[in-house]
Amino acid sequence: MRLVVFGKTGQVATELARRLPADVTARFLGRDEADLLEPAACVAQIADCDAVINAAAWTAVDKAEVEEAAATVVNGDAPGAMALACAGLGIPFLHVSTDYVFDGAGMAAFHPDHPTAPLGAYGRSKLAGEVAVRASGAQHLILRTSWVVSAHGANFVKTMRRLGAERPALTVVADQIGGPTPAAAIADALLTAARAMVAGAPGGTHHFAGAPDTSWADFARAIMDRAGLACAITDIPTSAYPTPAQRPANSRLDCTALAAAYGITRPDWQAGLDDILQELSA
Repeated sequence: MRLVVFGKTGQVATELARRLPADVTARFLGRDEADLLEPAACVAQIADCDAVINAAAWTAVDKAEVEEAAATVVNGDAPGAMALACAGLGIPFLHVSTDYVFDGAGMAAFHPDHPTAPLGAYGRSKLAGEVAVRASGAQHLILRTSWVVSAHGANFVKTMRRLGAERPALTVVADQIGGPTPAAAIADALLTAARAMVAGAPGGTHHFAGAPDTSWADFARAIMDRAGLACAITDIPTSAYPTPAQRPANSRLDCTALAAAYGITRPDWQAGLDDILQELSA
């Protein structure tokens, strides 16, 4: 299987590069080769492959509030153009999306067909991408995920590990609930789905997040405990930690459809956390 992957240094793209099976080759495209602010340039890179994975995105949630137009080009127009090109070539297109397309209301896990209602610019930009991908007519997979963590890039695990080594105590939001998701598990899920789609699986919109669901505060406690740090975590409400962009209070994702379609089950984020911390220590 030959892949074109948009993204090179991000968390998911990095793990994809590390986890390619022996019978899979991939061309990873960084911003220098495929800037998502120039969708036409991205389309020009789609050739000589069996499937395309878009693992690149505008992920600066707060910055999107003041640069929504640019975020929408990157997260909306570019994946739409990629998917349209894949439709023309008759090859699958796999796209990573987010729980931010929902409003975070209630306590139940969101099903893939639950009505979308993003709270801010980032969520709106990602929803625009989903709409464009579906409209392209391509055989596609939209994989919504949440709370992505790894030993690479900027993420919650690395921040907590750094701050936990510097400070005796931290306050962390406790009223936002979701499933931390190791980037390595997302990479494996994409590779499994890509192989199935090349063989004819239809794709669709699916959810994939780590288990069990937890709060940011409890996740922080697990990081400190597993990293051997004495930093104490105190719960605070979201209202005590204001940010330019509103975060969903409920990021729980129902992942049963993905398991039924591809046999891909929710990863244990605690085991994934151990792997991340081991890599960071090394």
